[in-house]
Amino acid sequence: MRQSGLKPKVSAMRSYIGLIHKDADGDFGVSFPDFPGVIAAGTTLDDAHSVAEEALALRIAALTEGGEAMPAPSTLDGIMSDPANQNGIAFMVCVRTEQPKAIRVNVTMPEDVLTELDKYAETHGFTRSRLLTQAAKRLLNGAL
Repeated sequence: MRQSGLKPKVSAMRSYIGLIHKDADGDFGVSFPDFPGVIAAGTTLDDAHSVAEEALALRIAALTEGGEAMPAPSTLDGIMSDPANQNGIAFMVCVRTEQPKAIRVNVTMPEDVLTELDKYAETHGFTRSRLLTQAAKRLLNGAL
């Protein structure tokens, strides 16, 4: 059977190097030399990796929507030759360049719960939206 002229969406993967850092008394932080200002943090390495993927995906989506060019991925040698990067551990972060559209929603919850949620988000380097999204993903994946 022949389908209509609609083309299926194809998601491409892009990989960039993230640098993970750990303070003695803090969370794991991730930065991206190819995307200055994009940072992520997590209490565990797995959490930091997951949040890093999300942060990078959001930045790539913003660049794409704004019609801006994405930087070409740097080489590992190039990144690690910068003395400022030598205290981080490099790892690859892969993201789909085509992300689902974010939709604004209105959520009602008790004020005390919202206050606690916001405090937790701020303490752990999340926005409210990112924290709720991560919690929903974990719930849907059976992790809660």
